[in-house]
Amino acid sequence: MDDLHPKDHAEAVALFRSEVIGALTRRDLARGELRAELTALSTKHYRPPQAKRTRTFSVTSLERWYYAYKSRGLAGLVPEARSDRGRGRDLAPTLRTLLLDIRREQPSASVPLVLRTLVADGRLARGTVSPSTVRRLYAEHGLDRIPMRDGASPKTRLRWQAERPGALWHADVCHLAPIVVGDRRIPVRVHGILDDASRYVIALEAHSTEREIDMLGILVRAVRRHSTPDALYLDNGSTYRGDLLRLACARLGTTVLHARPYDPEARGKMERFWKTLRGGCTDFLGAVASLHDINVRLSAFLDQHYHVTPHASLLGRAPGAVYAEGAKSAEAIDETKLREALTARVRRRVRRDTTVTLDGTDWELDQGFLAGRLVMVARCLVETGDPPWIEYQGKRYPLHAVDPVRNAHRKRPPRRAEAPAKLPGAASVHFDPAGALLDRAVGRPPRGKGAA
Repeated sequence: MDDLHPKDHAEAVALFRSEVIGALTRRDLARGELRAELTALSTKHYRPPQAKRTRTFSVTSLERWYYAYKSRGLAGLVPEARSDRGRGRDLAPTLRTLLLDIRREQPSASVPLVLRTLVADGRLARGTVSPSTVRRLYAEHGLDRIPMRDGASPKTRLRWQAERPGALWHADVCHLAPIVVGDRRIPVRVHGILDDASRYVIALEAHSTEREIDMLGILVRAVRRHSTPDALYLDNGSTYRGDLLRLACARLGTTVLHARPYDPEARGKMERFWKTLRGGCTDFLGAVASLHDINVRLSAFLDQHYHVTPHASLLGRAPGAVYAEGAKSAEAIDETKLREALTARVRRRVRRDTTVTLDGTDWELDQGFLAGRLVMVARCLVETGDPPWIEYQGKRYPLHAVDPVRNAHRKRPPRRAEAPAKLPGAASVHFDPAGALLDRAVGRPPRGKGAA
């Protein structure tokens, strides 16, 4: 910034012209002397800016420069731009329309590809139009490839971030090369959650799968440590489109946001973190024996490097320090509310052997009277090892895994609760459906209500 240069080629040309005739404008010339001086200058050779060879200038050009400089100074020597600059003068109206229509319908096609295709189709003679002419045409109409990369139409992007830590979390999955354990190849999927305002990594775990249940488990552990975010920003993969995640976030008061499909730039913060992680850690894992080995290395990378290293987008501050200043306290987390938010329910019909199937596992209950009934099977996903239970008519009945061997030796549970014993001396209740119809048929008076 210490060097002073002409702002563009036009100003450089104006400066060059002022150096050629500038001295004459400061002299008091007698009648006829100006013509002689300009004639002498016209015989000299000059090298204009960016020119490869020297050239001379006519007396008429020099005279025009002289009077322009006298009246307007350096601004008067700036060359005027063509009125049709950038408009593709060699393009016929029909060809211009064709090229614009192609770019609007095929925004990813490069200019050389468009021209090659038109030549191959016989709609354009080879060499008729140069690629630079077509590029100027596209730039004039806002169809150059830089703003067209988002896929549909020109779009202005703005640098943005959340107003404070905890306001917005990004979540995504990074695929790594599989690891070999014995004779098995185990896939590696690194699940990450990133705070937008501070770039602090809320959670980072390596799994062998990329399922919704994996994301829910990571979210639960993150919420317990850092409280709930105001919003969760996700892509459109099946991991983040399930009803369980949507319902759990709604119960916790967290808004779920999805990026627009086929717009990776909208997820730039998360993509930039994955690049940092690869360059500083995962590209150099070497031989690891398990997912645990990967996870301890990921934790070390975050604690010893990423969270304490100055970040350019944070004006040189470290993500850990920025997050610590503005993050909400995790003490506000209500464990009961968390468990209710992560409780999934599904309707099932209990089989005659008092079993139900959930996620491929058979579960059994001890209440025989529920056999054949439609019930609600509930499971809390906070702790994936906890058994499910049945909710029926406001009551909760536990389930346990089916053990066929044990069932072969244990006493069968009663189908229903035993009816209460009849009190001593209580009279029997009269109930005779056929007799009641016979009384009506023969005109006999009914025996009356409560007759014994």
